[in-house]
Amino acid sequence: MAGTRDRARRRARERHETQRQIRQERLHRNRQRASIGLAVLCVLGLAIGLSVAFIGGGTPKAAPKPKATASASTSPSASATASASAAAVSEPAHHCTYTSTSGSGSAPSLPTSSPDYTAAYTATLNTNVGPIKIDLLNSKATCTVNSFVHLAETNFFNNTQCWRVSDTGGLYFLQCGDPTALAKDKLSCSSSTLGEGGPGYSIADENLTGATYTAGTVAMANGGANTNGSQFFLVFKNTTLPANYPPFGTITSGLDILQNVAKAGTTCTIPQVGGGVPKDKVIIDSVTIKKS
Repeated sequence: MAGTRDRARRRARERHETQRQIRQERLHRNRQRASIGLAVLCVLGLAIGLSVAFIGGGTPKAAPKPKATASASTSPSASATASASAAAVSEPAHHCTYTSTSGSGSAPSLPTSSPDYTAAYTATLNTNVGPIKIDLLNSKATCTVNSFVHLAETNFFNNTQCWRVSDTGGLYFLQCGDPTALAKDKLSCSSSTLGEGGPGYSIADENLTGATYTAGTVAMANGGANTNGSQFFLVFKNTTLPANYPPFGTITSGLDILQNVAKAGTTCTIPQVGGGVPKDKVIIDSVTIKKS
């Protein structure tokens, strides 16, 4: 009888040990899955953060809330599409297509489809804090420049304010060009329409191959490939962004004005996208274009 009891106890111990090992292996696998899931969520969170960095323009809700801005929103597939689109366009462009869109704000008319691709343009943003002068890159972003010139000459930007400034997290820019951000308004970061205005049409991507956003760059804010509109951002310090936002100008004077606006800070922080409404209100009184 004693031998039988010993064998029974031994078998019971073996079953217990086997079950313990199974539980440990199951726990280890669950922990591995949880770690992988967390890593994936982190990567997705970073991608989403970049994608909403610039919203604005033709489809601003999907884009500046970048909420340009400088978001501008893009996914890896959208980025690839944008790069392919840019590579396919031969610059300077001899013909431009502007696609009508729905959204807040609209220009009085569409730009001409036949740009003056041989011209040299400079623009001056006449603001309440001083003039900001820009050389427009007509030979590299012809249709974007053609649109900007058209909007400036039809007073589209007059009496609007730059609604977003960012001076942290690797993003250093002032974002402007929303026709619904009127000079007289007190902007609120909690507004559901902040940064959503556009010209009522979209512009295809240009000049994206090898695009960088060093201090002095002026580029389009958008909501993904080929959704550029009227919103743009002015970079006052080297900024790291994917090449999704068409550069179309270079600041030649007034960089110090942007830096001072950034130093003054913000009145509030825009949820999820970073930056906020400038504490020092920046009003575009008019935009002067010179052609040569």
